[in-house]
Amino acid sequence: MHIISKCYYMKQYLDLLQNILDNGVEKESGRANMPNTIGISHGVIQMDLANGFPLLTTKKMHLKGIIHELLWILRGDTNIKYLVDNNVNIWNGDAYRWYLKFANESGYKKHKKFNTQDEFIEAIKSNNHDIIKEPSIFNLSNGGYTLGDLGKVYGQQWRNQHGVDQVKDVIEGLKNNPYSRYHIIDGWNKADFLEMALPPCHLLYQFIVRPLTQEEMINYHITLPGDISLDEEELKKYFEEHVPKFYLDLNMYQRSCDSALGVPYNLATMALLLEIFSKASNMIAGIATWIGGDTHIYVNHIETIKEQIKRTPYKLPNVKILKDIKTLEDILKLTISDFELHDYQSHEKINYELFVGLKKKL
Repeated sequence: MHIISKCYYMKQYLDLLQNILDNGVEKESGRANMPNTIGISHGVIQMDLANGFPLLTTKKMHLKGIIHELLWILRGDTNIKYLVDNNVNIWNGDAYRWYLKFANESGYKKHKKFNTQDEFIEAIKSNNHDIIKEPSIFNLSNGGYTLGDLGKVYGQQWRNQHGVDQVKDVIEGLKNNPYSRYHIIDGWNKADFLEMALPPCHLLYQFIVRPLTQEEMINYHITLPGDISLDEEELKKYFEEHVPKFYLDLNMYQRSCDSALGVPYNLATMALLLEIFSKASNMIAGIATWIGGDTHIYVNHIETIKEQIKRTPYKLPNVKILKDIKTLEDILKLTISDFELHDYQSHEKINYELFVGLKKKL
Protein backbone atom coordinates (compact mmCIF):
# COMPACT_ATOMS: atom_id res chain seq x y z
CA MET A 1 0.00 0.00 0.00
CA HIS A 2 2.89 2.36 0.84
CA ILE A 3 4.51 1.76 -2.56
CA ILE A 4 1.21 2.40 -4.35
CA SER A 5 0.86 5.78 -2.61
CA LYS A 6 4.38 6.70 -3.69
CA CYS A 7 3.45 5.93 -7.29
CA TYR A 8 0.08 7.68 -7.17
CA TYR A 9 1.44 10.85 -8.77
CA MET A 10 2.66 8.81 -11.72
CA LYS A 11 -0.73 7.14 -12.08
CA GLN A 12 -2.46 10.54 -12.16
CA TYR A 13 -0.12 11.74 -14.90
CA LEU A 14 -0.52 8.62 -17.04
CA ASP A 15 -4.30 8.73 -16.51
CA LEU A 16 -4.27 12.34 -17.71
CA LEU A 17 -2.48 11.32 -20.91
CA GLN A 18 -4.96 8.49 -21.46
CA ASN A 19 -7.88 10.84 -20.86
CA ILE A 20 -6.55 13.19 -23.55
CA LEU A 21 -6.12 10.30 -25.98
CA ASP A 22 -9.62 9.00 -25.24
CA ASN A 23 -11.57 12.25 -24.95
CA GLY A 24 -9.41 15.00 -26.42
CA VAL A 25 -10.76 17.15 -29.24
CA GLU A 26 -8.49 18.10 -32.13
CA LYS A 27 -7.97 21.83 -32.57
CA GLU A 28 -5.85 24.14 -34.64
CA SER A 29 -3.09 25.88 -32.76
CA GLY A 30 -3.72 29.46 -31.74
CA ARG A 31 -0.10 30.28 -32.60
CA ALA A 32 1.48 30.47 -36.03
CA ASN A 33 3.57 27.56 -37.38
CA MET A 34 2.46 25.15 -34.65
CA PRO A 35 0.96 21.65 -35.11
CA ASN A 36 -2.63 20.83 -34.25
CA THR A 37 -3.36 19.48 -30.79
CA ILE A 38 -5.84 17.13 -29.18
CA GLY A 39 -6.85 18.24 -25.74
CA ILE A 40 -9.27 18.69 -22.89
CA SER A 41 -10.20 21.86 -21.01
CA HIS A 42 -9.23 20.86 -17.49
CA GLY A 43 -6.70 18.70 -15.70
CA VAL A 44 -5.72 18.24 -12.05
CA ILE A 45 -2.75 16.44 -10.49
CA GLN A 46 -2.10 16.40 -6.74
CA MET A 47 1.31 15.58 -5.30
CA ASP A 48 1.94 14.98 -1.61
CA LEU A 49 5.66 15.68 -1.28
CA ALA A 50 5.82 13.43 1.78
CA ASN A 51 5.57 10.56 -0.72
CA GLY A 52 8.58 11.65 -2.75
CA PHE A 53 9.61 14.18 -5.33
CA PRO A 54 7.44 14.15 -8.51
CA LEU A 55 10.12 13.59 -11.10
CA LEU A 56 8.70 11.52 -13.96
CA THR A 57 9.86 7.90 -14.00
CA THR A 58 8.27 6.65 -17.24
CA LYS A 59 10.94 8.59 -19.12
CA LYS A 60 14.29 9.93 -17.97
CA MET A 61 14.19 13.50 -16.70
CA HIS A 62 17.17 15.76 -16.04
CA LEU A 63 16.70 17.57 -12.73
CA LYS A 64 19.69 19.86 -13.28
CA GLY A 65 17.93 21.73 -16.06
CA ILE A 66 14.84 22.17 -13.88
CA ILE A 67 16.94 23.53 -11.01
CA HIS A 68 18.90 25.89 -13.24
CA GLU A 69 15.75 27.33 -14.82
CA LEU A 70 14.02 27.88 -11.47
CA LEU A 71 17.09 29.59 -9.96
CA TRP A 72 17.29 31.73 -13.11
CA ILE A 73 13.67 32.82 -12.68
CA LEU A 74 14.01 33.45 -8.94
CA ARG A 75 16.96 35.76 -9.60
CA GLY A 76 14.86 37.82 -11.98
CA ASP A 77 16.97 36.97 -15.03
CA THR A 78 15.34 37.23 -18.46
CA ASN A 79 18.34 36.59 -20.73
CA ILE A 80 19.22 33.02 -21.75
CA LYS A 81 22.99 33.51 -21.31
CA TYR A 82 23.00 31.78 -17.88
CA LEU A 83 20.90 28.90 -19.23
CA VAL A 84 22.94 28.20 -22.36
CA ASP A 85 26.16 28.40 -20.33
CA ASN A 86 24.71 25.60 -18.18
CA ASN A 87 23.52 23.54 -21.16
CA VAL A 88 19.83 24.30 -20.59
CA ASN A 89 18.34 24.81 -24.03
CA ILE A 90 14.59 24.96 -23.42
CA TRP A 91 14.38 28.71 -24.09
CA ASN A 92 16.69 28.79 -27.14
CA GLY A 93 13.91 28.62 -29.72
CA ASP A 94 11.79 31.30 -28.05
CA ALA A 95 14.81 33.58 -27.68
CA TYR A 96 15.75 33.15 -31.34
CA ARG A 97 12.16 33.74 -32.47
CA TRP A 98 12.04 36.91 -30.34
CA TYR A 99 15.35 38.04 -31.82
CA LEU A 100 14.10 37.50 -35.39
CA LYS A 101 10.92 39.42 -34.70
CA PHE A 102 12.84 42.32 -33.25
CA ALA A 103 15.43 42.28 -36.02
CA ASN A 104 12.87 42.18 -38.81
CA GLU A 105 10.58 44.82 -37.37
CA SER A 106 13.30 47.29 -36.39
CA GLY A 107 14.93 47.56 -39.81
CA TYR A 108 17.95 45.51 -38.81
CA LYS A 109 20.68 46.84 -41.13
CA LYS A 110 23.52 48.11 -38.97
CA HIS A 111 24.25 44.78 -37.27
CA LYS A 112 25.13 41.25 -38.22
CA LYS A 113 22.06 39.09 -38.66
CA PHE A 114 22.14 35.50 -37.42
CA ASN A 115 20.54 33.34 -40.05
CA THR A 116 20.31 30.18 -37.92
CA GLN A 117 19.49 29.44 -34.32
CA ASP A 118 22.84 27.68 -33.92
CA GLU A 119 24.71 30.85 -34.97
CA PHE A 120 22.61 32.85 -32.54
CA ILE A 121 23.34 30.52 -29.60
CA GLU A 122 27.06 30.30 -30.39
CA ALA A 123 27.27 34.10 -30.33
CA ILE A 124 25.70 34.10 -26.87
CA LYS A 125 28.05 31.38 -25.62
CA SER A 126 31.10 33.26 -26.90
CA ASN A 127 29.99 36.54 -25.29
CA ASN A 128 29.61 38.11 -28.73
CA HIS A 129 26.62 40.07 -27.54
CA ASP A 130 25.56 41.97 -30.61
CA ILE A 131 23.89 44.72 -28.61
CA ILE A 132 21.17 46.70 -30.30
CA LYS A 133 19.91 49.94 -28.85
CA GLU A 134 17.38 51.15 -31.38
CA PRO A 135 13.72 52.11 -31.11
CA SER A 136 11.34 49.51 -32.48
CA ILE A 137 7.63 48.89 -32.75
CA PHE A 138 8.05 46.83 -29.57
CA ASN A 139 8.40 50.15 -27.74
CA LEU A 140 10.70 48.44 -25.24
CA SER A 141 10.88 50.36 -21.99
CA ASN A 142 14.68 50.01 -21.89
CA GLY A 143 14.96 51.39 -25.42
CA GLY A 144 16.39 48.32 -27.12
CA TYR A 145 17.39 44.70 -27.16
CA THR A 146 20.42 42.68 -26.00
CA LEU A 147 21.28 39.38 -27.63
CA GLY A 148 19.62 36.55 -25.71
CA ASP A 149 16.86 38.66 -24.17
CA LEU A 150 13.35 37.28 -23.80
CA GLY A 151 11.69 40.48 -22.67
CA LYS A 152 9.57 40.73 -19.55
CA VAL A 153 9.04 37.01 -19.00
CA TYR A 154 8.88 35.04 -15.72
CA GLY A 155 11.90 36.53 -13.96
CA GLN A 156 10.70 40.09 -14.53
CA GLN A 157 7.12 39.35 -13.51
CA TRP A 158 8.09 37.45 -10.36
CA ARG A 159 10.74 39.87 -9.12
CA ASN A 160 9.80 43.26 -10.57
CA GLN A 161 6.24 43.48 -11.80
CA HIS A 162 5.91 47.26 -12.10
CA GLY A 163 8.10 47.65 -9.02
CA VAL A 164 6.63 44.78 -6.99
CA ASP A 165 8.90 41.91 -5.89
CA GLN A 166 6.33 39.12 -5.57
CA VAL A 167 8.84 36.51 -4.39
CA LYS A 168 10.02 38.79 -1.58
CA ASP A 169 6.43 39.54 -0.59
CA VAL A 170 5.50 35.84 -0.37
CA ILE A 171 8.59 34.87 1.66
CA GLU A 172 8.04 37.72 4.12
CA GLY A 173 4.29 37.13 4.23
CA LEU A 174 4.65 33.44 5.11
CA LYS A 175 6.78 34.41 8.11
CA ASN A 176 4.82 37.44 9.30
CA ASN A 177 1.24 36.47 8.49
CA PRO A 178 1.14 32.79 7.54
CA TYR A 179 -2.66 32.54 7.44
CA SER A 180 -2.95 35.31 4.84
CA ARG A 181 -4.63 34.40 1.57
CA TYR A 182 -2.40 36.85 -0.31
CA HIS A 183 0.62 34.55 -0.77
CA ILE A 184 0.42 34.70 -4.56
CA ILE A 185 2.88 35.03 -7.44
CA ASP A 186 1.03 36.12 -10.58
CA GLY A 187 2.73 36.31 -13.98
CA TRP A 188 -0.32 37.11 -16.12
CA ASN A 189 0.41 40.79 -16.69
CA LYS A 190 -1.27 41.82 -19.93
CA ALA A 191 0.26 45.28 -19.82
CA ASP A 192 3.64 43.69 -20.61
CA PHE A 193 2.56 41.17 -23.26
CA LEU A 194 4.03 43.16 -26.16
CA GLU A 195 7.40 43.01 -24.39
CA MET A 196 7.40 39.24 -23.78
CA ALA A 197 8.83 36.56 -26.03
CA LEU A 198 6.06 34.33 -24.65
CA PRO A 199 3.34 35.11 -22.09
CA PRO A 200 3.58 32.76 -19.10
CA CYS A 201 2.14 29.26 -19.37
CA HIS A 202 2.34 28.54 -15.63
CA LEU A 203 0.90 31.83 -14.53
CA LEU A 204 -0.39 31.78 -10.96
CA TYR A 205 0.98 30.27 -7.74
CA GLN A 206 -0.83 30.41 -4.41
CA PHE A 207 0.86 29.22 -1.21
CA ILE A 208 -1.46 28.13 1.61
CA VAL A 209 -0.52 26.97 5.13
CA ARG A 210 -2.04 24.19 7.24
CA PRO A 211 -1.17 24.05 10.95
CA LEU A 212 0.43 20.92 12.32
CA THR A 213 -1.38 19.27 15.21
CA GLN A 214 0.29 19.24 18.61
CA GLU A 215 0.98 15.54 18.14
CA GLU A 216 2.59 16.14 14.75
CA MET A 217 4.85 18.79 16.23
CA ILE A 218 5.84 16.48 19.08
CA ASN A 219 6.61 13.70 16.62
CA TYR A 220 8.70 15.96 14.41
CA HIS A 221 12.27 14.79 14.73
CA ILE A 222 14.93 17.44 15.11
CA THR A 223 18.53 16.81 16.11
CA LEU A 224 20.38 19.38 18.15
CA PRO A 225 23.76 20.16 16.56
CA GLY A 226 26.55 18.48 18.49
CA ASP A 227 28.51 21.68 19.06
CA ILE A 228 25.61 23.51 20.73
CA SER A 229 25.24 23.49 24.51
CA LEU A 230 22.00 25.01 25.81
CA ASP A 231 20.28 25.29 29.19
CA GLU A 232 16.65 24.25 29.56
CA GLU A 233 15.19 27.66 28.68
CA GLU A 234 17.50 28.08 25.67
CA LEU A 235 16.73 24.55 24.53
CA LYS A 236 12.97 25.26 24.67
CA LYS A 237 13.45 28.42 22.62
CA TYR A 238 15.64 26.58 20.11
CA PHE A 239 12.99 23.94 19.49
CA GLU A 240 10.22 26.57 19.28
CA GLU A 241 12.18 28.29 16.53
CA HIS A 242 13.13 25.17 14.61
CA VAL A 243 10.18 22.78 14.89
CA PRO A 244 7.77 23.62 12.02
CA LYS A 245 4.27 24.72 12.93
CA PHE A 246 2.80 24.54 9.43
CA TYR A 247 2.58 22.48 6.29
CA LEU A 248 2.93 24.62 3.18
CA ASP A 249 0.72 23.71 0.22
CA LEU A 250 0.86 25.12 -3.29
CA ASN A 251 -1.78 25.48 -5.98
CA MET A 252 -0.53 26.35 -9.45
CA TYR A 253 -2.65 27.23 -12.48
CA GLN A 254 -1.24 26.64 -15.96
CA ARG A 255 -3.15 28.06 -18.92
CA SER A 256 -1.48 26.03 -21.70
CA CYS A 257 -0.19 22.54 -21.02
CA ASP A 258 2.03 20.60 -23.42
CA SER A 259 1.28 17.35 -21.64
CA ALA A 260 3.98 15.21 -23.23
CA LEU A 261 6.95 17.51 -22.88
CA GLY A 262 6.18 20.54 -20.73
CA VAL A 263 3.87 19.29 -17.98
CA PRO A 264 6.32 16.82 -16.33
CA TYR A 265 8.89 19.63 -16.28
CA ASN A 266 6.38 22.10 -14.81
CA LEU A 267 5.25 19.65 -12.13
CA ALA A 268 8.81 19.13 -10.96
CA THR A 269 9.47 22.88 -11.03
CA MET A 270 6.48 23.71 -8.84
CA ALA A 271 7.42 20.94 -6.41
CA LEU A 272 10.98 22.28 -6.20
CA LEU A 273 9.66 25.81 -5.62
CA LEU A 274 7.48 24.48 -2.81
CA GLU A 275 10.48 22.71 -1.24
CA ILE A 276 12.54 25.92 -1.38
CA PHE A 277 9.84 28.18 0.06
CA SER A 278 8.98 25.63 2.77
CA LYS A 279 12.58 25.40 3.91
CA ALA A 280 13.01 29.18 3.89
CA SER A 281 9.82 29.58 5.96
CA ASN A 282 10.56 26.72 8.41
CA MET A 283 7.53 24.79 7.20
CA ILE A 284 7.00 21.28 5.85
CA ALA A 285 6.41 20.93 2.12
CA GLY A 286 2.86 19.63 1.82
CA ILE A 287 0.58 19.09 -1.17
CA ALA A 288 1.30 20.61 -4.57
CA THR A 289 -1.82 20.81 -6.74
CA TRP A 290 -1.38 21.42 -10.46
CA ILE A 291 -4.43 22.75 -12.33
CA GLY A 292 -4.24 22.70 -16.11
CA GLY A 293 -6.37 24.76 -18.46
CA ASP A 294 -5.96 23.88 -22.14
CA THR A 295 -4.41 20.47 -21.49
CA HIS A 296 -3.23 19.02 -24.76
CA ILE A 297 -0.94 16.76 -26.76
CA TYR A 298 0.52 17.81 -30.10
CA VAL A 299 -0.64 15.41 -32.81
CA ASN A 300 3.04 14.75 -33.61
CA HIS A 301 3.48 13.30 -30.11
CA ILE A 302 0.52 10.91 -30.04
CA GLU A 303 2.20 7.67 -31.06
CA THR A 304 5.11 8.17 -28.66
CA ILE A 305 2.67 8.99 -25.85
CA LYS A 306 0.95 5.66 -26.45
CA GLU A 307 4.27 3.89 -25.96
CA GLN A 308 5.08 5.82 -22.78
CA ILE A 309 1.71 4.98 -21.19
CA LYS A 310 2.59 1.28 -21.42
CA ARG A 311 5.61 1.72 -19.15
CA THR A 312 5.38 0.71 -15.51
CA PRO A 313 6.24 3.57 -13.10
CA TYR A 314 9.00 3.32 -10.52
CA LYS A 315 8.88 4.69 -6.97
CA LEU A 316 9.44 8.41 -6.71
CA PRO A 317 12.88 9.74 -5.77
CA ASN A 318 13.71 12.34 -3.13
CA VAL A 319 15.35 15.74 -3.45
CA LYS A 320 17.35 17.27 -0.62
CA ILE A 321 18.37 20.92 -0.26
CA LEU A 322 21.77 20.81 1.41
CA LYS A 323 22.09 24.46 2.39
CA ASP A 324 20.26 26.09 5.28
CA ILE A 325 18.04 28.82 3.84
CA LYS A 326 16.07 31.34 5.88
CA THR A 327 15.80 34.46 3.75
CA LEU A 328 15.30 35.56 0.16
CA GLU A 329 19.00 36.41 0.05
CA ASP A 330 19.80 32.79 0.98
CA ILE A 331 17.54 31.56 -1.82
CA LEU A 332 19.25 33.80 -4.36
CA LYS A 333 22.65 32.36 -3.38
CA LEU A 334 21.59 28.77 -4.09
CA THR A 335 23.56 26.91 -6.76
CA ILE A 336 23.15 23.57 -8.48
CA SER A 337 25.53 21.98 -5.96
CA ASP A 338 23.09 22.74 -3.12
CA PHE A 339 20.62 20.10 -4.37
CA GLU A 340 20.85 16.30 -4.23
CA LEU A 341 18.65 13.77 -6.02
CA HIS A 342 18.33 10.39 -4.30
CA ASP A 343 16.97 7.04 -5.51
CA TYR A 344 15.90 8.13 -8.98
CA GLN A 345 15.10 5.20 -11.27
CA SER A 346 13.47 5.77 -14.63
CA HIS A 347 12.82 4.29 -18.03
CA GLU A 348 14.94 5.45 -20.94
CA LYS A 349 14.75 8.95 -22.35
CA ILE A 350 12.02 9.91 -24.85
CA ASN A 351 12.68 12.72 -27.31
CA TYR A 352 9.57 14.81 -27.86
CA GLU A 353 10.03 17.70 -30.28
CA LEU A 354 9.68 21.14 -28.70
CA PHE A 355 7.50 23.45 -30.81
CA VAL A 356 8.02 27.20 -30.45
CA GLY A 357 6.49 28.53 -33.67
CA LEU A 358 9.67 28.83 -35.74
CA LYS A 359 9.28 28.06 -39.42
CA LYS A 360 11.30 25.06 -40.54
CA LYS A 361 13.51 25.38 -43.57
CA LEU A 362 12.60 22.98 -46.35
